[in-house]
Amino acid sequence: QVQLVESGGGLVQAGDSLRLSCEASARASSSTTMGWFRQAPGKEREFVAAIRWNGGHTYYSDSVKGRFTISRDNTKSAAVYLQMNSLTPEDTAVYYCAARLSTRIILSAIRQSTQYDSWGQGTQVTVSS
Repeated sequence: QVQLVESGGGLVQAGDSLRLSCEASARASSSTTMGWFRQAPGKEREFVAAIRWNGGHTYYSDSVKGRFTISRDNTKSAAVYLQMNSLTPEDTAVYYCAARLSTRIILSAIRQSTQYDSWGQGTQVTVSS
């Protein structure tokens, strides 16, 4: 069972930045995809961003495109980061790291939470107005 450990959440003001980190207990493979999802109170969990290890291709939801940047660390056990800029109160949520380390997710399904088989415990991000 792969464990994912997240860090970096907190309370910030609108317009501020935060950087989330997530480290897996196992190494990445060429098929690895890691991503971030978020869930606000009373809402369903939604896709935020994902990155493929092979080629480093990135994918974003429309709501964060241009403000958030996902990146990976290829030098040690699988690690992924989410740089969040220009935060708004609408970004307030619990952010979850997700991973599928061993088998490739097809592109059309990369935004589906059911495609990921490992999840972190979540880290709270609160943006005040």
